[in-house]
Amino acid sequence: MPRAIRIHETGGPEVMRLEDAEIGEPAPDEVQARHTAIGVNFIDIYDRTGLYPRKGMPAGLGREAAGIGSG
Repeated sequence: MPRAIRIHETGGPEVMRLEDAEIGEPAPDEVQARHTAIGVNFIDIYDRTGLYPRKGMPAGLGREAAGIGSG
């Protein structure tokens, strides 16, 4: 099963959790990508600390990525 680093609340590094992640089929207006590389960058720190509020929790980290899309 794929795994993901997720946050369920804002805070320091201690709020990050490694969890199993189910991957569903993409909706008609979405694309599914197989990431071949990801980066954790400042946007992820800002999301985690709450500097840039995110809608919907839990939220994943690693918003900068490169991969192969389909859909």
